[in-house]
Amino acid sequence: MLRIFSRIMVKLGKMNPPDQVRSYQLVKPVRVILISDRYLNQQKGLPRVPVPPLRKTCEGYLSALEPIIEEDEWKRAKQLVEAFMKTGGVGEEVQRSLERKACNTDNWTTDLWGKLEYFGNRRPVVINANVPIACPRLDFRDKQGQISETLPAENLGGKPLCMEQYSQLLSTCRIPGLERDSVVFHAKIGNPPKHITVVYNSQFFVVEVYHNDGTPLTVDQLCVQMESICTSTSETNTEPVGILTTLDRDSWSKAYLSMKDQTNKESLSAIERSIFTLCLDRAIPRESDKYGTCDFHLITHGRGSQWNSANRWFDKSLQIIVAEDGSWGLNLIHIVADGTVSMALTDYLVASMKKPEMRQASILPLPMPQKLHFDVTPDIKEIIEQAKRSMDRNIQNFDLSVMVFDHFGKNYLKAHNMSPDAFIQMAIQLAYYRMNKQVCASYEAVSQRMFRRGRVSLLLSTTSVSAAFVKAFDDPQKQNTEKIDLLEKAIKTHKENIKAVIGGHDIVAHIIALRLQAVENKLPMPDIFRDISYKKILNYQFAASQVTSNTGSVAVHQVDDNSGYSLCYSVHNSHFIIEMATSNTHKRLNTRHLIQNMKDALLDMRALLEQAPRAT
Repeated sequence: MLRIFSRIMVKLGKMNPPDQVRSYQLVKPVRVILISDRYLNQQKGLPRVPVPPLRKTCEGYLSALEPIIEEDEWKRAKQLVEAFMKTGGVGEEVQRSLERKACNTDNWTTDLWGKLEYFGNRRPVVINANVPIACPRLDFRDKQGQISETLPAENLGGKPLCMEQYSQLLSTCRIPGLERDSVVFHAKIGNPPKHITVVYNSQFFVVEVYHNDGTPLTVDQLCVQMESICTSTSETNTEPVGILTTLDRDSWSKAYLSMKDQTNKESLSAIERSIFTLCLDRAIPRESDKYGTCDFHLITHGRGSQWNSANRWFDKSLQIIVAEDGSWGLNLIHIVADGTVSMALTDYLVASMKKPEMRQASILPLPMPQKLHFDVTPDIKEIIEQAKRSMDRNIQNFDLSVMVFDHFGKNYLKAHNMSPDAFIQMAIQLAYYRMNKQVCASYEAVSQRMFRRGRVSLLLSTTSVSAAFVKAFDDPQKQNTEKIDLLEKAIKTHKENIKAVIGGHDIVAHIIALRLQAVENKLPMPDIFRDISYKKILNYQFAASQVTSNTGSVAVHQVDDNSGYSLCYSVHNSHFIIEMATSNTHKRLNTRHLIQNMKDALLDMRALLEQAPRAT
């Protein structure tokens, strides 16, 4: 069905030819080989993620603390860590408790992040949690163009990857709760849904996409359904209930629970059960699009209550967004899928656009689209107005920049035996150090899909050797050969740390889980978790991840308004794409300044390589 819908978008409006599309491909630069097995066949053979040895994590924790805290703070942290992991101490007690817990679940780290971040986070999902992906623009500029399976298993280095996330992307919805949200997988329940939701002018429609005999509608038939919606919907005075999904989770859950009458229940159920949501958007103004970010804003948040932010249901696992001017992309909930999986689905859709449909239309009559109705009480109407104000304020605070760095790319770095991913991570740290004159905590997202139910884990990317490199880079007393040596050591350490995380050693998850075991077992909180060093290591100032696309699509990293910068970058033969976002509530943060400093850092690091070439 997704393949069919991808073709609707090019039925009348054609995609730019591949050689005319500039690749904006924005998690780890490793080749993923697709094989022909059914995509869930290999799940049972995947190992469980291990609980790392206590001493190994504690030693890694101390190493990660060293570059980001003062010397006296580190000495105190070292004493607390040694006391924590001493024989017969509380560290061994909570370690055993975590090991027992891990034996009774497929993946203790996925459970941890689900509890703390995916379901427990009460911030709005828009900007802060969902995964937006902007795709290469389609070649149409009007309404007519706008309307117009089984996946192979994946392997990494010959080892199978967990495919569970793909099975959760369709017919799934996040449900707001008073304290914690939940997620419902309707495709895994009897009688799976056979309809999608279409949103147009902030109004919702149910479109059946299968005939009674089980055959899917053809592209032409679906185009007829979309045309029917667009030509019959002139009503603009209905309440934009979709804007409610942009609220913080506490406010939205209260509104959701108050929508109790039968009409609202049936409409909410139809949206939640649908296979996915198709959002037909108005084109947004481009006159002020100085930095080339217009499409990113559209797909991330809809541009505001006066434009398309209410033309959404941000709790749906998958929203396909198509604007009148050819802008399009996907917005997915992070609860069910990480950026790499979301991007793989995007590549699948884009590639499907190029495949012709080879199926005759059924002679069965088409089921007409059904408009969903809502009974909006005065209280709900006031909450809708609150949601509009809140959404517009959050968008105003959303600072986003994108840079196409085309001075060199992967090929140049490979010629110098440099890891492109690690090289970019060092450039980010150098740019930040130049701006702030300090080293900060940072992380890179790394996939653990080689384990059962594996999701993204965190690599602490600031190390003592990377800190030594950035501090030495602009020091006139340092020789270029010494700087090159420090860069090599920093890159080597980064690669080794990535390999450790992929193999199951996630220091951040382990340390947090040990603390939670103390809470769950009602133990006195160990001093290691009361110390300022614990807060500092979790107070990261940038989160940077590589998300790769084969079709020219670009991911936008979620923004944590309690921390600093969020970055997504992609690596290509002759260029890099860098997307950077933050919240303007942090007046000291500015993405355009940092992205310019990143450009300068990349160029200066290249100059260093050329001034002091390594022996071959």
